[in-house]
Amino acid sequence: MDQNKTSYSVQDGVATITLNRPDKLNSFDREMALSTIEALDKAKADATVRAILLTGAGRAFCAGQDLVEAIAPGTRIEEIINEQYNPIVRRIRQMPKPVIAAVNGVAAGAGANIAYACDLTLAAESANFIQSFINIGLIPDSGGTYTLPRLVGMQQAFGQMILAPKVSAKEAEAKGMIWRCVPDADLMTDSNALALKLAQMPTKAIALTKEALNRGSQNDLDSQLDVENELQSQAGRSYDYNEGVKAFLEKRKPVYKGE
Repeated sequence: MDQNKTSYSVQDGVATITLNRPDKLNSFDREMALSTIEALDKAKADATVRAILLTGAGRAFCAGQDLVEAIAPGTRIEEIINEQYNPIVRRIRQMPKPVIAAVNGVAAGAGANIAYACDLTLAAESANFIQSFINIGLIPDSGGTYTLPRLVGMQQAFGQMILAPKVSAKEAEAKGMIWRCVPDADLMTDSNALALKLAQMPTKAIALTKEALNRGSQNDLDSQLDVENELQSQAGRSYDYNEGVKAFLEKRKPVYKGE
């Protein structure tokens, strides 16, 4: 992992991944993308990690792709997508642990769509989101054409993708694009508190809930009822379920393990 471009730390069950190219507004080059993938894999494999917090260093969350690298001789845009952005989005959506985004500044292009792919996204009041692809003659990637219409509807998604307005954090919250807009000074405190809360919850059930939502996006009602039955049976056999029931009956606070 390139510690210069993506930092990684674990505390109290929370893995914090920080995109770290502040002089480039944390725009992705190949090294930062690959180190982000490595960090997500590391967090998944670490049993002590129960929640993941993704944020950016400096005044931006992520400005998308580093265009200097994108236009370098021999660079193919489809290779950038297949080797960098698709693996990041797939890992976030398939991660059996909650992923929280703390959007500390601009989230543009792939940066915006990666934020939308996270399970819960908090944004500072000064942050904004922009589907900037159209401004250079591209279509949205990083799952944007899948995620954004499901958050805001087809008309809103198309308008954002074709007209590329800057959407403020307050507007993003009102439209259902993110979980919460918070004062700039409170962003990291609130995001860390949320991540810590999730890390202490029954994360086995959180993982199964996430799987149910992922599968539900492709199912009809009948199929999804079967999915719920399948996943609920797994939850019902978990340590966390037994602990939760015992704690309720014993009138004490449960201690979950994510198992």
